[in-house]
Amino acid sequence: FHLADGRVSTGHAGVLLAERRGSYPLIDLCILKSKSPLSFKYNSRKVKRLLSFQRYCHNSRLLRGLVPHTPGSLHLLDDDYLGQAAHMLSKVGTWNFDIFLFDRLTNGNSLVTLMCHLFNVYGLIHHFQLDMVKLHRFLGMVQDDYHSQNPYHNAVHAADVTQAMYCYLKEPKLAEQLSPADVFLGLMAAAAHDVDHPGVNQPFLIKTRHHLASLYQNTSVLESHHWRSTVGMLRESGLLSHLPPDMSQDMEQQLGSLILATDISRQNEFLLTFREHLDNQDLDLQLASHRHFMLQIALKCADICNPCRVWELSRQWSERVCEEFYRQGDMERKFDLEISPLCNQQADSVPTIQIGFISYIVEPLFEEWHRFTDPSLLSQTMMGHLHKNKARWSLLRYAHNSEPQAHSQTELLTQSSFS
Repeated sequence: FHLADGRVSTGHAGVLLAERRGSYPLIDLCILKSKSPLSFKYNSRKVKRLLSFQRYCHNSRLLRGLVPHTPGSLHLLDDDYLGQAAHMLSKVGTWNFDIFLFDRLTNGNSLVTLMCHLFNVYGLIHHFQLDMVKLHRFLGMVQDDYHSQNPYHNAVHAADVTQAMYCYLKEPKLAEQLSPADVFLGLMAAAAHDVDHPGVNQPFLIKTRHHLASLYQNTSVLESHHWRSTVGMLRESGLLSHLPPDMSQDMEQQLGSLILATDISRQNEFLLTFREHLDNQDLDLQLASHRHFMLQIALKCADICNPCRVWELSRQWSERVCEEFYRQGDMERKFDLEISPLCNQQADSVPTIQIGFISYIVEPLFEEWHRFTDPSLLSQTMMGHLHKNKARWSLLRYAHNSEPQAHSQTELLTQSSFS
């Protein structure tokens, strides 16, 4: 990118592949004036991912009795890790699922492993006649296009959102009405919703004249890029190439509609529509358009559900997202830019940020989700965690002697990229 006065440039603002990976190289101070440091890691990372996929496929066959488990099998080399990961997958629908542990057990391949498992659970591979090689190629591309340098917007976040989405798709009010295509789109959108996220928010891209901001005319810049990158990877992998063109194109458009719904600046738009449907009791999930709307709401909930997790997991995500904000603030300070809201570590404490996020963004949406589910046991559990976590952040803010912000929290949270 380049700054307004042209002082900093990576030289990559020229050609943008129309359908894929527009923000590379990463927006990071340490590489602004250097070549990408990631190239030498590619082969080892690819090998680790392939090995993890082979372990998963072998385990799936083994559990179905299709592969003899002989003492000479090379797969015995990491049976301990394999067994623990398989045990976790057997509980993947529980709300206290520890995605950080699962990522370690899968050698950093939580997203690929989780998606393969969930596609098997729902029978999507058979239903859509998916080629396993193409599926793995696509999922590997998605996982690799997340930036591991980001404290928050990385592949582990994508896996966490996907696991939450699975929990929501299992909610009785939804599960009995969803079609295989609905489930396929919901899981795919969750997995790819932040792909190639540069670790900075939209206002930063706009004020540094990043080419993505220009390409998407300063509107839903990141979400548009996540969607177009996903479409590019779908086409490059050929995952849907066997489907009729009109069907694959419709899937691409619906994926876009789902991913674009995660734009936090559209929060009130979706919240008011959701509330109106519930007030009027006119949601008809036999209608494809209403099911799609509920998939959008489910994805929005999954994307911001961290405060609804158990404290041990919720706190880690809170610290990670704030660290990413602070890194942006440090970058802005270094280049004499105005520091974005919530990105000043000296002025914006983690507890203060989290209390505002919960109060103005999370609670309003999950209160309506609570109504929609009637409420379900999962929804009751989430609301219980949400209230307890907010109380803990309030205690921490008091302990840190941090005063509430005088400016409008709603406006600041909308400007910042929690999603």
